[in-house]
Amino acid sequence: MSYTPIFHPKVDKLLHGADYNPDQWLHMPEVIDEDFRLMKLARCSIMSVGIFAWAALEPREGEFHFEWLDRIMDRLAENGLYACLATPTGARPRWLAVDYPETNRVGADRVRLLPGMRHNHNYSSPVMIEKAKSINTKLAERYGGHPALLLWHISNEYGGEDHSVDSQQAFRAWLRERYRDDLDALNRAWWSAFWSRTYQDWSQIESPAPHGETAVHGLVLDWKRFVTHQTIEFMRHEFEPLRRIAPNVPLTTNFMETYAGLDYFRFADVLDVASWDAYPQWHTPYPMRPDPDAGDGQAATLDDYERAAHFSFFHDLVRSVKHGRPFMLMESTPSATNWQPYAALKRPGMHRLSCINAVAHGADTIQYFQWRKSRGAFEKFHGAVVDHAGHENTRVFGDVSDVGTVLERIGEVAGSRVPANVAVVFDWENRWAIDEAKGPRNDGRTAYVETVIDHYRAFWKLGIPTDVIDETRPLDAYTIVVAPMVYMLRPGFAERVEKFVAAGGVFVTTYWSGIVDESDLCFLGGFPGPLRSVLGIRSEEIDAPAPGETRRCRYLDGNPLGLSGSFSALELCDVVHTESATALATYESDFYAGHPAATVNRLGDGFAYYLAARSGNRALSQWYGALVAAHPVRRALDAPLPAGVAAAVRENGEHTFLFVQNFRSTASEVELPHGSGGFELIDGKHVDGSIELAPYGVMVIRLD
Repeated sequence: MSYTPIFHPKVDKLLHGADYNPDQWLHMPEVIDEDFRLMKLARCSIMSVGIFAWAALEPREGEFHFEWLDRIMDRLAENGLYACLATPTGARPRWLAVDYPETNRVGADRVRLLPGMRHNHNYSSPVMIEKAKSINTKLAERYGGHPALLLWHISNEYGGEDHSVDSQQAFRAWLRERYRDDLDALNRAWWSAFWSRTYQDWSQIESPAPHGETAVHGLVLDWKRFVTHQTIEFMRHEFEPLRRIAPNVPLTTNFMETYAGLDYFRFADVLDVASWDAYPQWHTPYPMRPDPDAGDGQAATLDDYERAAHFSFFHDLVRSVKHGRPFMLMESTPSATNWQPYAALKRPGMHRLSCINAVAHGADTIQYFQWRKSRGAFEKFHGAVVDHAGHENTRVFGDVSDVGTVLERIGEVAGSRVPANVAVVFDWENRWAIDEAKGPRNDGRTAYVETVIDHYRAFWKLGIPTDVIDETRPLDAYTIVVAPMVYMLRPGFAERVEKFVAAGGVFVTTYWSGIVDESDLCFLGGFPGPLRSVLGIRSEEIDAPAPGETRRCRYLDGNPLGLSGSFSALELCDVVHTESATALATYESDFYAGHPAATVNRLGDGFAYYLAARSGNRALSQWYGALVAAHPVRRALDAPLPAGVAAAVRENGEHTFLFVQNFRSTASEVELPHGSGGFELIDGKHVDGSIELAPYGVMVIRLD
């Protein structure tokens, strides 16, 4: 792997900056003057500008005011800073919402929203499309060649649905194309004969509504697919003038964790750079799922450590959207948010650690929301680099300046890649289908997202670089692929899994897999459907024990992974029969005692494992520890990691960069294996042997 700039050939460093909203301070030019002085002190190099500035750019229809933005862009260039210049469609000006009410969204209840808030435009409205293209054309014509412009920030945190007449018509057109104008095919795919819901005409189709149709799961699933499609179509309208007028300027938009409303993998081909907004609640209790085997350790959970695993998953997911290319951390808070249930301040060292953890997983920028706190309105108490006090003499400003310095010292990491040969499958369409399944649990404990993260966490704690992919991605680059709860098998996935395993790959899946096809129709002939021959099992039925109930399981003597002892199963217990597979563990309780709780099937040169029962994190950690011992994969650090310490790695073809991170409030000691020493970039010294990490400390080591 070699260095590849992600923004522009002139960028060869990690970037540092924030959302900057000078349009809120035009009446106080002295504040803007002070901003540029402070940006230098904070060692900023990029500012996201204009995200919510439409009313300042076009205060009345057709009346444009760019003079203030001209001055900001010029000053950025004069001060050696880059601009991530936004299209302002994330928040429409009031005149647009009032004069053109058809641009306001219609909710699922079919009530049109009043002007207000943000993320509220009708993405199917011809007027909205026209107005967005108009303002974006003006921006591209004026700033497409500006020396400060580095990339376009398209809108902001796309999300939400529209159920207007425009969107209903677009939905029907999308369906006619998807089903090749065959209404009978749609009725079969949706199984609409159930409850006599058969459609006789395309015009009868309406989006799901709380006072209408929600029981036809194929409709609900296709509507969610359409929402992603229509959002991307609106985005295409947005960036058409940007691509046409400034074709060499990259495009990005900011994602939101595992936001349920959009399938982010579908954005891969339309964006140049992936970015996202991260807001972990450090120093607050992490809501661990029940683990009956944890004992006293459950009460002694390392909350920041567990939360770091959670957010590392999000980092790896966003990086994987663009096939491993470095991403942008577009938003984070330098202190605390104002919208979470409560906002604990970052303890000394945590801001640096949190930022470098993002870099460790592939971020090439660290940016904040926001640069300066708003004086009023909704986000006046949201964290910012510059507080209401307005000067640099604050702890938070010092933390931000420190991160700017650290990013300069480790700048050679920019453009490097995370060398992952393990992948965990997280699939949005599968998630939507599970959420609509109506069984086997309806108490929130089916928990697809949490389950995927639990499996990911086991690799993270072992310091194993991991990609997060969906069912459409190739598998042949990996040694191990883990696909928890692949309830829906999308076209081609089972075939790719079979080829992957036969060629020597290791595949792991779980209970509640191989149940339905892409239309949410159950496979006939036995579960896990097309995965049955790969896994060598037949699933007969699945038990959903009541909350708090468990079933005991025990590893069989002499099993090939060398596991021993017993573990608890909870919430979901699949009753399976082996066909060509071998049992590794069996249930010890209930009527299915003796049935396999874990199996392995040899296929060609590879292995396919099946976990029939949900277990707690302790049992998962033991399972994956044994799995990677039997099927070795790359680790960031080939040594045991103390509890609370994480290791990650990036490479650029010339150097390997090791990130060792302590998510504890006390110091930790890590023993580097022989030959794993190197130059520690932050403090500028050679390290080897035993290293000590301060509370919330981090080291970035260029290995010898």
